Amino acid sequence: MKKVEAIIRHFKLEDVKNALSAEGIQGMTISEVRGFGRQKGHTEMYRGTEYAVDFVPKVKVEVVVPNSGVKRAIDTIMRAAQTGQIGDGKIFVVSLDEIVRIRTGETGEEAI
Repeated sequence: MKKVEAIIRHFKLEDVKNALSAEGIQGMTISEVRGFGRQKGHTEMYRGTEYAVDFVPKVKVEVVVPNSGVKRAIDTIMRAAQTGQIGDGKIFVVSLDEIVRIRTGETGEEAI
């Protein structure tokens, strides 16, 4: 089992959510996050004064899929989140040793 974490732009969240649902990928966790990559933030003007925004607001989408569904999840997120501009985000894939559903005690892929 794998956890696919995607850091994406705020306005792409609905597109990604709908695309994952259409692919049959159920369940996701959404977090509002802030950070920077290669662009190291940006500058903005406020009342005539320029200031640096070091941490850019983004959204982190987390989904857990069986090993066989990783490529499909990555492709779906990329297709839905991509604008072609700097700052589109990143996708990370993390191996999971165990999953337990608290309510029923199911483990492994059954708990997804």
